[in-house]
Amino acid sequence: MPADSYLKADPELKKELAEIAAKIVAPGKGILAADESTTTIGKRLKDINVENNEENRKAYRQLLFTANKELISNHISGVILFHETLYQKADDGTAFVDLMKERDIIPGIKVDKGVVPLFGTDDECTTQGLDDLQARCIQYKKDGCHFAKWRCVLKIKPGCPSKLAILENANVLARYASICQSARIVPIVEPEILPDGDHDLKRCQEVTEEVLAAVYKALADHHVYLEGTLLKPNMVTPGQSCPKKATPQEIAAATVTALQRTVPPAVTGVTFLSGGQSEEEASVNLDAINKFPGKKPWALTFSYGRALQASVLRAWGGKKDQVAAAQEELIKRAKANSESALGKYAGGVKGAAGDAALFVANHAY
Repeated sequence: MPADSYLKADPELKKELAEIAAKIVAPGKGILAADESTTTIGKRLKDINVENNEENRKAYRQLLFTANKELISNHISGVILFHETLYQKADDGTAFVDLMKERDIIPGIKVDKGVVPLFGTDDECTTQGLDDLQARCIQYKKDGCHFAKWRCVLKIKPGCPSKLAILENANVLARYASICQSARIVPIVEPEILPDGDHDLKRCQEVTEEVLAAVYKALADHHVYLEGTLLKPNMVTPGQSCPKKATPQEIAAATVTALQRTVPPAVTGVTFLSGGQSEEEASVNLDAINKFPGKKPWALTFSYGRALQASVLRAWGGKKDQVAAAQEELIKRAKANSESALGKYAGGVKGAAGDAALFVANHAY
């Protein structure tokens, strides 16, 4: 590619991507990650004694997408869907995608095909799904999706993450992002450093900085248009088994510092994953990140799955007469995170799941 051709990328394409990304991270808004695979949603349903079949999966997702229009649209700007959900319809025949449009919520889609072992490493992994991604993205755009998500996973333990795992995952994320943008889809770049382990806050910060630096080097090498991307990183926290816990202020300082050192200001927004934190922890820590002083040139908001849904599932329990109660839980938690994204969360919003830990060891989708 000649040196100047990158700068001549279609201005209409760049404008469209930048506008989608900006709308997703509008002030006080964030993403509901409802892209659990059939296996993963099965585990969530099992916890509330509900059978994992298509009818129940549809009933649960319908509950999410039929929440009060005015209230939910104040807090949620986008929803990440699993392939099956994208093509489902509500009981009255309305396509789920249309329910989202009515609520001014942008549909997005999980496009990776899961983590696979990275041979020659100590149980590290990479993510598959690039082969037919171009064709899938073109189809998803036609079917109403305007952003996508691809998750890579890195582990902290002695000797890990290895240089190979960091480089391979950075390149996979960059190739994915490039393909998405060619199909007019905003890529969410998700290099998740798992919270498993007994490492301390400082170690997580060091690894986060190393991984993000590699990711943005790869994105630059692949000529990815940063203004048309979002980053979905882990917050910098001590490992789940670390005896020394960190305060929200310590987590905020480590997280913002890591981002300042590695994430270019051109990136439109950072939509944190909750990474097994309880619902309240995820809100309190996001609030502390937004309250932390210093340069923060990107929107700092949420893309939560478990931390937006644990109380919803508990309240619903698979019962039709509990749908309204479950929707109230969703709006309550979405509002709390919306306030956190503005640095205005007072704390103490309790849901049906209470302070239940949502950590899943070696979490896979």
